[in-house]
Amino acid sequence: MENSGGIATGLAGRYATALFELARDEKQLEAVGASLATLRQTLRDSEDFRELTTSPLISREQATGAVAATASAMRLDPITTNFLGVLARNRRLGQLGAIIRTFNMLAAGHRGETTAEVTSAHPLTDDQVSALRQNLRTRIGRDVAVDLNVDPTILGGLVVKIGSQMIDGSIRTKLNTLAHAMKG
Repeated sequence: MENSGGIATGLAGRYATALFELARDEKQLEAVGASLATLRQTLRDSEDFRELTTSPLISREQATGAVAATASAMRLDPITTNFLGVLARNRRLGQLGAIIRTFNMLAAGHRGETTAEVTSAHPLTDDQVSALRQNLRTRIGRDVAVDLNVDPTILGGLVVKIGSQMIDGSIRTKLNTLAHAMKG
């Protein structure tokens, strides 16, 4: 996904931009952002929901009904609920994770923040996230919205991506570098 002149491109970017602009115009950025955070967590935690978003065996009608029921059960805001219905009817639920990431980037830019995608081996505590935010703010000179991901395969440490810059302090990378150095 590219960001050319502030306009998100690509399929997920176009959907995220449309959702962002609607939420902004309706003054519902916080409500939509909270609903998307709930959806993102559900994508991580629920195998059934992930399958709903990715399975080609689920018809448009079944997907539309399932996301309507899911949105109601999760008490998502009306804009996000309608948006999920559009994604289901257009068979684009598989793009939901990328749409959420792009929406968060657009919302952070709207608030004057930079988004940092942070991957850790284990969930970070609130104190760790606050310290990380402060360190990143000092480093880049702007407020930073942190998009947290957990990937146990990095073993420890952090991988931080801000725009095109990546800081890889993971133990996996350090071990790979050491193994390469020992080979020759």
